[in-house]
Amino acid sequence: MNLRFRRLLLKPSFSSPLRPPLRIPPPLLFSTASDTSTTSPPHFLSLFDPLNARRIDGLPSSSEIAAAIGEWFRLGADSPSLLDRIYAALASSPDEDSLDAALSALRLRISEPLVIRALLHRPHPSVTSANDWELLLLRLRFFDWSGRQHPYRHTRSSYHAVFRLLTRAKKSSLVIAWLRQFSSSFPELRHHPFFPGGRGTATGPCPRFHDTLILGYSVAGKPELALRLLARMRFQGLDLQCFSYHVLLNSLVDASIFDFADDLFCQIIDRGLAGPVTYCIHLKSLCRQGRLQDAEAYLRERAASPTTGSRTVAGHMVSTLVHALCREGKFEAAGRIVDEFGCIEAYSVWVGNLLGAGKLDTVLNFLVSKKASEDYIPESSHYCKLVLRLLKKNRLEDVYDVLVAMMEEGIAPDRVTMNAALCFFCKAGMVDVALFLFNSRRELGINPNSQVYDQLINALCVGGNVDEVCLILEESMQQGYFPGKQTFSILANFLCREGKLDKMQKLLSGALQRDVKPLPAVYSNYMSSLIKSRKLEEAFRLTEIIDGKGGNLLARYKSTYVNLIEAAILLEDVEMLPLLIIKMQELGHIPSQGIYRTVVSFLCEMGNLDGVFDLLDKQLERRELDKTTCFSYFLDGAAHSRKPQVAREVYNRMQNAGVEPTIDTSILILKSYLKAKQIGDALSFFYYLREKQEPKTKLYNIFITGLCEAGKSEQAVVFWKEARQKGLIPSLQCYEELVLELSSNKDYDAVVKVLDDFMETGRPVSAFLCNVLLLHTLKSQELLRSWVQSRESTNGGATSEEIQGSRGVLIGHLIAAFSGGIRLKESLAELDELLERFFPVDVFTYNMLLRGISRAGRMDYACDLFHKMSKKGFEPNRWTYDIMVHGFCKQGKREEAERWMEAMYRKGLHPTWYTMRVYNSTP
Repeated sequence: MNLRFRRLLLKPSFSSPLRPPLRIPPPLLFSTASDTSTTSPPHFLSLFDPLNARRIDGLPSSSEIAAAIGEWFRLGADSPSLLDRIYAALASSPDEDSLDAALSALRLRISEPLVIRALLHRPHPSVTSANDWELLLLRLRFFDWSGRQHPYRHTRSSYHAVFRLLTRAKKSSLVIAWLRQFSSSFPELRHHPFFPGGRGTATGPCPRFHDTLILGYSVAGKPELALRLLARMRFQGLDLQCFSYHVLLNSLVDASIFDFADDLFCQIIDRGLAGPVTYCIHLKSLCRQGRLQDAEAYLRERAASPTTGSRTVAGHMVSTLVHALCREGKFEAAGRIVDEFGCIEAYSVWVGNLLGAGKLDTVLNFLVSKKASEDYIPESSHYCKLVLRLLKKNRLEDVYDVLVAMMEEGIAPDRVTMNAALCFFCKAGMVDVALFLFNSRRELGINPNSQVYDQLINALCVGGNVDEVCLILEESMQQGYFPGKQTFSILANFLCREGKLDKMQKLLSGALQRDVKPLPAVYSNYMSSLIKSRKLEEAFRLTEIIDGKGGNLLARYKSTYVNLIEAAILLEDVEMLPLLIIKMQELGHIPSQGIYRTVVSFLCEMGNLDGVFDLLDKQLERRELDKTTCFSYFLDGAAHSRKPQVAREVYNRMQNAGVEPTIDTSILILKSYLKAKQIGDALSFFYYLREKQEPKTKLYNIFITGLCEAGKSEQAVVFWKEARQKGLIPSLQCYEELVLELSSNKDYDAVVKVLDDFMETGRPVSAFLCNVLLLHTLKSQELLRSWVQSRESTNGGATSEEIQGSRGVLIGHLIAAFSGGIRLKESLAELDELLERFFPVDVFTYNMLLRGISRAGRMDYACDLFHKMSKKGFEPNRWTYDIMVHGFCKQGKREEAERWMEAMYRKGLHPTWYTMRVYNSTP
């Protein structure tokens, strides 16, 4: 790895307690802190300050990291090798003439090693993106072309290689058909001078012909036919060569024909053909029979032999035994064998089996130890599998270690590793790096797969990058990829949230064309977005499309019908609303009280009273709700529509149906009169209820609060007194509404009486009450005057000290301290602390204080109070900023007002009309 990599790819500020890192470059890359002694949290890859795009603490920028990774990727995109050029010619030549011309231009010297290497070679993705089947066809095409090049003729090794390729591709039937075709032509071919490997004679058949047939049947998994051919050969006085014997022996072991395999093994030894491969196949036979202890003893025997005890011989046998032990789950025994008979071949098999079993920590520990002791470098395929497995488990620190190790060793990344690296940067929060590499994919030889597209889309959705998300989506669909199930849901929700409904439509169309069935929640969210965007016809058309494709997918979600009801209301389709309610119930969904309220109130507002009562009758017939609940829901909807006549009709039908009205249903009728401001009818109904039975506290609370909201404060006070005379204690909300309405009418004498009564109930003072009192004390001194007069008349001229000892001392202090405006100029900085002695302050309290301070002309204290409220966790709202802008405008400070106005706009807030008029008139 060059110096640039060492400088840019720096080690994170953490290490696993289970193992040391693979390689520890000197400084730090992914740590955001200068102190490397602490362990970073999972989001360790946050390189940049979100408020400052400049590099911090000398850390590399995302472009520098991307350039370093791109330089490493180029190792895998160097000029194509000779074998890659062969495959490029095979892939780009449509006919035999063009293929002859393309391959002849390469000036190939056809030989057995070249043919076998070409057959086993996997070309770089930049050469061809063929799948496994297409790649097999290219290999067979080269096999056919090379066999026609004079004077070269295929050998048994080349036939063996192509047979194995066909067998691994599960095309053994092709091998058998080919062999039978040549067997049927035996009389003509047995003396063929150019048949594989040798020349026939006039007196006997060619032995290489039988060798080739036995090779083919053995590799194709037909060792019985191969044995028959061997018997025929021996009958004719012929015998197999060493290579063919071992292929047949291995085929018998793979087919679990162990008796014949043992006999053949003995024959190979008797003929003096035994060697390392023979012993390895015999060891494999013992392992396949489950005789692992015998296999281990045989390994030790061969390793101790003076003729076969070399490390190479032991390496092949150790690999076989290690693989067998791992296959049986005996990893500890396999590990001991690896430690005892360590070699490169065994290490590779050991690492591969550990990866297959998901023992990632064991793999990492093993690589660290062997790197330190033997400078062992695993195969690039094992590195790739390790990265993929770690990435799947989101072990990003370990993925980083492995990638850096690969770069330091100069291991060129393949397509899978490149894609894994892109996924790593997406998961690690460095989507800028991943995006840079993705945009340079053609130059770097990257061929993104579906996982890369999914991870890029996920990361960009989290970052809110709408344009890039849409570009990646279009690119992936053009390449034939479509988002996975989870990514589809994330992407769909993101597009709906950002209002990209045209892109969402294309995504949905692509899903339907590919028979992909997204989650019903995705459709429901999309429908909701369409309705919010007033694309109502598309929303209704969506239900028809989905029902035709997915069989009532949308019907599974209650939210679908909620959205349709909302759309019907926007379209003012009063005929559809009752049908949607019935359809919901037929599909097993239970409409909530809110749905009934929405539908009934809208039907009342539209004057479709017949629709209301028809729906009521149908609901009573279905009996899904008990009668009391059903009537209550319809009463609630009628009350909210300000149609008390409808509510009263429902109430009458309820009584006619023999359902006894409850206090809750009576309250709904009373609310309907009050909301419609039909005070006379409300009074009549209240008296009617009072005649039937003594009204409860709840009914008084609703009645008094409704009178206050209707602006009937005098009548509200009358019924408040009546409730108190009966020993009932109104609710806190009732007192708050009384104080608010009486204060608005400047009836401060009545306010004081209500406050006195409130204090006698023993309830603590609420923030709402204190805010109302503070608002009116800041306006004038009339509330203070009424308060003092009340104290003097109540206490018979008591002193201020005696007054302070009464129950309302806190309220008295509050009124006295702030009456007539902000008068405590010497302690303006502690106004909020002063108020906190009386009640828990909120944003409304701070806004009133800011208004009072700005009226006093002390904007310096207003700024201090603004920052103090923010530090205490109170979020300034529209009125807060409006007060600040208005105050600076009143003082003629246009620049300061502009600064606060800009801050207001950045928050998405807008000033009031009155403040804008003052602002525009300020020079």
